[in-house]
Amino acid sequence: MQEGTIARLTDKGFGFIKVAGQEKDLFFHSNELVGVAFDSLKEGDKVTFEVAESPKGPNAVKVSKAA
Repeated sequence: MQEGTIARLTDKGFGFIKVAGQEKDLFFHSNELVGVAFDSLKEGDKVTFEVAESPKGPNAVKVSKAA
């Protein structure tokens, strides 16, 4: 599992995670949330996740709030 910070959230059910040492933020979709509701996330929240490849590049999957 990797750790990051919620950089940006949209009103369309997806957002982006800032990962230390990486220039590009990782996309995530609300379908990939585990144990947390999209509406309860805020920018700046710490999260854990795994990275999976998609046709558009790497995405964050299995996203949950960091303890």
